[in-house]
Amino acid sequence: MKVTKKILAVMLTTILAVSLVACGKDAKDTGNGKSSKDGKVKITYSMWGSADEGAVTQKLADKFNASQDRIEVDVLAIPWENYMTKLNTMATAKELPDTGIMSEAGVLQWAEQGMLADISTMYGKNDSKPLDSLAFRYQGKTVAYSAANEVLLLYYNKDMFDKAGATYPPASVDNAWTWEEFVSTAKKLTLDKNGKHPDEKGFDEQNIVQYGCLVENLAWQLELWPMSNGAGYYSSDGSEVTIDNQASIEAIQKVADLYLVDHVAPLSTGATDDSIQRSIISGTCAMGTGGAWNVGTCLASAREEGLNYGVAVLPYMKEKLTLCTGGPNVVFSQTKHPEEAMEWLKWYYQEENSWSLIETGIWMPILQKWYTDETMTHKWVDNKNFPPYEEYKSAVVDYAMKNSKSASWYYVNNTVDFNNLVTSILGEVWTGKVTAQEAITKNMEALKTAYKGTAK
Repeated sequence: MKVTKKILAVMLTTILAVSLVACGKDAKDTGNGKSSKDGKVKITYSMWGSADEGAVTQKLADKFNASQDRIEVDVLAIPWENYMTKLNTMATAKELPDTGIMSEAGVLQWAEQGMLADISTMYGKNDSKPLDSLAFRYQGKTVAYSAANEVLLLYYNKDMFDKAGATYPPASVDNAWTWEEFVSTAKKLTLDKNGKHPDEKGFDEQNIVQYGCLVENLAWQLELWPMSNGAGYYSSDGSEVTIDNQASIEAIQKVADLYLVDHVAPLSTGATDDSIQRSIISGTCAMGTGGAWNVGTCLASAREEGLNYGVAVLPYMKEKLTLCTGGPNVVFSQTKHPEEAMEWLKWYYQEENSWSLIETGIWMPILQKWYTDETMTHKWVDNKNFPPYEEYKSAVVDYAMKNSKSASWYYVNNTVDFNNLVTSILGEVWTGKVTAQEAITKNMEALKTAYKGTAK
């Protein structure tokens, strides 16, 4: 997904697109209902991207084509800036491709409009299925699976901890820090220009040279904390807005108070997704929250340059959890060949087909066997791009398997409008001009309107 204000899902989906994109075919050749010259059912898979990027994926599709004698997959590349416009035009003309990638936040909107097929039968009872948290569902039916898994984690600078004599954050969810323990440790790692900590007399909050933490407050990631505090932006089934629940408001205020009251975090306005770059990579913070993709997108190169980092589970307020996301693939309901489209996607979802992204740490596998079969987990994690095996397995693999909840767009429509509004109304909360209570209460009707998709 890509929206004007770059929320994290934009960056993540862009990463997914760059890795999977397809070659430039004639947009009129949708393949929907057609057969190739040799009698195979012709399936078109749409992606956004350049012809050069797409050539790689077409080679992969050709490998699938050669593996059986019933289906032929052609890949349709559409430039990103025109992708959704082109799909909408094709939908109106009833010329949609058979299958393709979508943004996380667009899936339920298209499902509500009847544009997506039910893919609940894609995996049989004896198959290793994707983690349940990676299924997009509409009215009880699965309409998409994420192509990759991404969870939120806590990263930290081991050298800063060693220098402060502080205990590393726990890699095991059983030993996860409470929010209060997290803040207390962050104070030990926060220093002003005179070497004083926030809880020491004479601490100069105007001249902090090292912060203890940075908690990403981008709207979709911020919801983790209301959920951890027993609430959330929405009810558990997504049927109503609950961001005005006192537990939600309390959690958001606690995140704001890391800067305003505790003085352990720098000001963060919730508008960018670069918390790891701004925290432990920049050397300004001892801890930072962010997605698993950071292992491959920025932390590997930072480690080569000398960063001694570790990965841990997140602190919690009431419930120990993390959020997951990942760009989804769908089967469009206009296809005349849903079974063949699902067969292609099931093959395409195999981790071997995206191994370069998995072994670098940008993606995590989606199939359960990679989380439960120790041999396969070792194959995934035992490489130079990752933290030590036991640390990563506990803090990431086991955590994602047992404590992960789906981000809201897996079960709530109109999350783009809602999250954009959350970003806007919380701006003055981060700077302390208003409280979370004041900002949310004042804008609750507008938030409900955005949730219903009727915001102007």
